[in-house]
Amino acid sequence: MYRFFEQLSSRIAAPFISEPSRGSKIWHCRCGQSVFFRNSQCLACSAALGYEPQGSTLSSLRPGPYPDSWQLDTDLDAGLFRRCANLDTAAACNWLIPYAHGSTLCTACALNRTIPDLSIAENPERWRKVETAKRRLVAQLISLGLRVIPKTWDEENGLAFDFVGVDLEGKAPMTGHANGLVTLDIKEADDAHREKVRVQMHEPYRTLLGHFRHEVGHYYWDRLIADSHWLEAFRGLFGDERASYADALERHYQQGAPQDWQQGFVSAYASMHPWEDWAETWAHYLHMMDAVDTALGFGMSAKESDFDYPSFPLSALYDAGHPEGPAFLSFVNAWIELAGMLNELSRSMGQPDFYPFVLPPATIAKLHFIHLVIQEEGGQADEVLQAS
Repeated sequence: MYRFFEQLSSRIAAPFISEPSRGSKIWHCRCGQSVFFRNSQCLACSAALGYEPQGSTLSSLRPGPYPDSWQLDTDLDAGLFRRCANLDTAAACNWLIPYAHGSTLCTACALNRTIPDLSIAENPERWRKVETAKRRLVAQLISLGLRVIPKTWDEENGLAFDFVGVDLEGKAPMTGHANGLVTLDIKEADDAHREKVRVQMHEPYRTLLGHFRHEVGHYYWDRLIADSHWLEAFRGLFGDERASYADALERHYQQGAPQDWQQGFVSAYASMHPWEDWAETWAHYLHMMDAVDTALGFGMSAKESDFDYPSFPLSALYDAGHPEGPAFLSFVNAWIELAGMLNELSRSMGQPDFYPFVLPPATIAKLHFIHLVIQEEGGQADEVLQAS
């Protein structure tokens, strides 16, 4: 026992040795203690921590030469930063802002148009959960090279969030997207409420992060597909979005999904309309990318496991001749193996499956299409493929 504590003490006291690679999910304080995405203070040495989104880096901080200025221990040459004004609110934001920027809110917090009514007892905790999920979303979008523009900077093309409850007439808000504004019923942050709705809607999966990834899929469809050279190819894969959405919605909730929806869609809801197929597939792409990236960062792999999963052929891709096609297939196969392993781990704890979905061959072309769209826009999506 003494030897264990001696080793633990020496590990915690170890000096900061090297800068983590871009996209890593493993960071260390200057004292050597492991720290994680949502941390704002090291539990071992009490050092201040901050997340720098452009470098995808969580770093311990040291005071800079000016009031409220900070420097990254991982890169003293990165310049000066200030901490987000929401650090000391219920949102508990640990993000950093370039000192010269002049803003008091980080990129993620600047997206908020409406925050919950914090005079309601449950709402501070709800807001904390919502912001934690939103920051993970925004960090991933930035790491993929996608533009994240608050509506306060660009009303026409920007993105914003409303986190609201019932209105003055007692009517609950509808979670959804319209013209760059994502609305979320704040009660979705209550686990019991969200699980009740999940069961009522016969959904296998319902989370705050899942909501955000789906709804920003609609936003990026407007930004990246509509009126672009991708539009006709989108219609060939997902269907014609000009079909009546109102009719599709009514048909879906009256008749349900087609009996054979599993053959062509990632979820039953995706079968409702091409816009929903895109948003659902987009969300799953983000799930896959983040989970595989995180697993690789922690050294996890299912390659040595005896899974008898057939690999998808190149012909399943949207562009079978694309030079990065084999890398994308490797990524998909890595995801399937990882999901299989994590599903078994969840079952061993008596929990629902970690990833309660099956990817039919038809969805691989859609996922590849989304990957190519994101790569063309941001130029950084291939980095995860190279690692997997």
